Amino acid sequence: MSRLAWLGIRIAATVAVVVATCGYAITGDHTDVLLGAGCAVAVGVGVGLRGGSSGGPWTGILIGSMVGVVTAFLAGALSVGWGVIIPPLLPLAVGLIDGLDRSSLSGYRDVVREAFILAVLLSLGFVPALIAGDVSQAPLVAAVPILAMPWTALLIGLLSRRREGWGDTRPPRLLVLGALALPVLMGFAFGFGVIREDVGLSGVWNVLWIVFTLIVSLVLLPVVGFLVGRAAARWLRPRLEVYGQLVAYLRVMWVPIGGFAIGYLTIIFLFAGFYGTLERFSPGAFADAGTGLASWVSFSFFTALAQDYAAIVPVSAAARMLVGVHLVLSVGWALVLFAAVMTSIEPKLARIARRHAGEDTD
Repeated sequence: MSRLAWLGIRIAATVAVVVATCGYAITGDHTDVLLGAGCAVAVGVGVGLRGGSSGGPWTGILIGSMVGVVTAFLAGALSVGWGVIIPPLLPLAVGLIDGLDRSSLSGYRDVVREAFILAVLLSLGFVPALIAGDVSQAPLVAAVPILAMPWTALLIGLLSRRREGWGDTRPPRLLVLGALALPVLMGFAFGFGVIREDVGLSGVWNVLWIVFTLIVSLVLLPVVGFLVGRAAARWLRPRLEVYGQLVAYLRVMWVPIGGFAIGYLTIIFLFAGFYGTLERFSPGAFADAGTGLASWVSFSFFTALAQDYAAIVPVSAAARMLVGVHLVLSVGWALVLFAAVMTSIEPKLARIARRHAGEDTD
């Protein structure tokens, strides 16, 4: 139990950082960012803790982050209402799961299961933003994904039934009845809203406006959300599998990489002291010289990278010579250690490559 709790905390923290930073890059509205982060955490933790072929922590992080960023974009950048935010989110999440693991959805029962779980997770994800915004809307808005679940499952089933491995020839009657209840309820709701708000339409135009709104909310947005999510996941899946093969290589290179980093940072820190000492005993050796160790470490860091991002400029001959020695040592350290590391770990890398080749052949 404690292991699952710790895993959930790690997934939630990772997803929250990703979506919150992207959200604030998209919009400055705290409620919109909270909405995206809430959906991301709920979906990410729920999918990540399920386990199995369609679960796992990295799958939860990926799906949660994508759903959260899309939510923050719709709410913040486009500034659309709940009628546009909610319809594509559930199909998007199901499409991502379907694209990452095609065997997870092989019939209407599988679709209903995934849609119901994700609908509950999205409803939970809406709650923080609704409490921070308009609490009076919280019960109704949070219930919409669950109410829309049968209709969403029916649409996804109809879009998936022709593919290889699909087992059902027709949707269950109970699912069809549950799905038809949503258009009826939304039709009454939109009709009442049009009449109450008096949008300037009358007669047949009222009916056409309601029909158009229902088509966009109930068909266009969910279909686009599911197809985009599935296509994106299918495109990402083979590319993400490469990282699974890289884990073995990184384990072998972890210690050498750490040794290189320690040596490189040691050179940077030592030369930061050299620069500060030179400026102390020979004032004016550097133009715009800073005060304190932090300024010299920053200058030394960018000097080691041969970048001119620091404001400090070497002026005297001694300062320029010291910078030249620093560059030679930094480049030499990188080249020599890289060659030594590759020579020492090349047999291990060759064994890993042969093992992966044998797995691909099997």
